[in-house]
Amino acid sequence: IPDRAPNIRIVSVDGKLLANRGMSGGEAVGLHEMSTYIPEAVIAIEDRRFYSHLGIDPIGLSRAMVANVVGGRFSQGGSTLTQQLAKNLFLTPDRTLERKVQEVLLALWLEHKHSKDQILEMYLNRVYFGSGAYGVEAASRRYFGKSARDVTLPEAALLAGLLKAPSRLSPARDPKAAERRSQLVLAAMRDEGKISPKELTTAMSAPASRVASYWTGSENYVADA
Repeated sequence: IPDRAPNIRIVSVDGKLLANRGMSGGEAVGLHEMSTYIPEAVIAIEDRRFYSHLGIDPIGLSRAMVANVVGGRFSQGGSTLTQQLAKNLFLTPDRTLERKVQEVLLALWLEHKHSKDQILEMYLNRVYFGSGAYGVEAASRRYFGKSARDVTLPEAALLAGLLKAPSRLSPARDPKAAERRSQLVLAAMRDEGKISPKELTTAMSAPASRVASYWTGSENYVADA
């Protein structure tokens, strides 16, 4: 497995974290250290059969193949989280049949070598969330000014919603689109039994998360000096 991109932590004299720099922009966070809402939201919207399939989802793959045949071109992938991780770790973003076969084989290999929790943790610490943020810690600090350990249900839904189109759905670019997508995530979480009807109603009626400015503030001025 390729090493995760290095991250530089900039701290004050008393040990307080001031900023993160590097491609990842945030430290790696253990699956059981981050807010439980994050993996639950991601699985609900991206790969609801994650814990039951063997790396590929025959149902999702078949649906994507039909869409590709109808559309006359290879555009939809039907990728599981494991396949997405394989693509991020080893492959180029080209949409070809050959690359798709490689993705499937690598996903099966990852499932053979690693546990589901290990795969999910690697995925969440490497995937792109838009606005230069790779991994949940970087994204949580980028958008909410807090650690992934402290993310709330509505915030987790927003993060999970970004994965479909990180740049287009970024709340820094289009807050309304990000909010609409996050509500779809919340509904998916309710369908999967991860949250109660009351939690769904409360989260959907919560004010939209105010996105923290990107690398602004005196601490970031010092970090970039």
